[in-house]
Amino acid sequence: MKKIVLALTLIGAVVSCKDDYLDTVQPGRVEAATFFTTQDDAMQATNAIYVALRSWENSAFPAQYVFGVPADDVEKGSNPGDGSFINVYNNFTYTASDSGVEGYWIGQWQFVNRCNQVITNVPNINMDESLKNRLVAEAKMLRAYFYFNLVRIYGGVPIYDGLPADKNYNIPRNSVNEVYDFIISDLTAAAAVLPQSYDAANLGRVTKGGALGLLSKVYLYKKDWQKAYDTSNQVIALGYSLDPDFNHLFRPAGEFGSESVIEVNCDCSSQFGGSQYAEVQGVRNQFGWGFFTPTTALENAFELGDIRKELTILREGETTPEGDLIHKGDSQAGDMWNQKVYVPTSLNNSTCGSYGSIQNIRILRFAEILLINAEAANELGNTATATTNLNKVRTRAQLPNTTASGQVGLRNAIWHERRVELALEGDRFVDLVRTGQATTVLASYGYKAGKNEVFPIPFNSINQSNGVLTQNPGY
Repeated sequence: MKKIVLALTLIGAVVSCKDDYLDTVQPGRVEAATFFTTQDDAMQATNAIYVALRSWENSAFPAQYVFGVPADDVEKGSNPGDGSFINVYNNFTYTASDSGVEGYWIGQWQFVNRCNQVITNVPNINMDESLKNRLVAEAKMLRAYFYFNLVRIYGGVPIYDGLPADKNYNIPRNSVNEVYDFIISDLTAAAAVLPQSYDAANLGRVTKGGALGLLSKVYLYKKDWQKAYDTSNQVIALGYSLDPDFNHLFRPAGEFGSESVIEVNCDCSSQFGGSQYAEVQGVRNQFGWGFFTPTTALENAFELGDIRKELTILREGETTPEGDLIHKGDSQAGDMWNQKVYVPTSLNNSTCGSYGSIQNIRILRFAEILLINAEAANELGNTATATTNLNKVRTRAQLPNTTASGQVGLRNAIWHERRVELALEGDRFVDLVRTGQATTVLASYGYKAGKNEVFPIPFNSINQSNGVLTQNPGY
């Protein structure tokens, strides 16, 4: 049983320094030196990384604080007195001492450590070589994902390429460019090894398409348009396609469909299953807690006739296509919720958690790959390809072809399409920062240029590092 506990916690790390954000010592742990001996150990350790993907820190409250609420499309939700501490993320008054800022930071570093345990220790195990190489590649891709989260939220962070031989985790921050180069190296290595698909028992494991898809998004953030274009073309060539039914796409029946590039398996019967991703956002007092709800600004962003509007926003008093009448049961709460996390009552299975625990988390969809390709093509002057791929996404939404023309017009049209297509999926705030729109769009919320592009490094982590870690400007 110790090995199971180990795999589901943090795989017992080795950190004895003062860096609590990387300290994974836990009661009943098994030391890595005695754990990583068999092929089964390698598999359990890798599975523990996947468990992190659907964890509280990565999919529930902390992630929504930093990726969701600061944008103009998401507000705190619930009733005014419930979770009022979240309001600081809506008005940009959080500080380096805020628990959410620290909670997301700690969670991501713990998950990086799980990856590094596999990357460092699995190569030394006497086991099937093909499986060994695949598990290390999975860990590298997932490490890249966690680092991508960290660099977008905190800026430059320390790079730990495996477990430090000298056990010194107290190292300075690397630059943003260095972190991106590290991410690119991991994703390139992973893409060369990972398979394109798995059998039914392993759905949710990362794939070649997932590594290339995330790589294309990283290049988008770096404004390396040619590589973003070329890499997204590689993903397109792998055979993904848009789900023709936008509602089906987000229901349990649509999981791991043709549009799924990176998706977290939360099915109770899976080896990774269950999360609170849907519960914290579900209709208050009917399906969940009612947090992180759509704003009127998002509602007004959809064009007339866009079917995504009513399939993204769940409203009080409506009856869903699956037959659930929506009622909030809390007079102080709002009247709109995230429909993308909705699990029909008839399909809900709470055996491994509460409401919606089976709801998979879509990290990267083919629709976004098309929009990445369109944006990169447009920046390269290829407006014909940009228009074609933009229109593919619009057609699924039952909208006419775009009327935008010229590079600037298409750029704005693609940015707008990202907003409505990816609404409530955690991309809006970082997209506004990435595209330089945040200063204008978020000014009325309290956003300050030169400061709020990133969050503060937690005060406790700086203090524990004895000043080795430095703070972001403005904090």
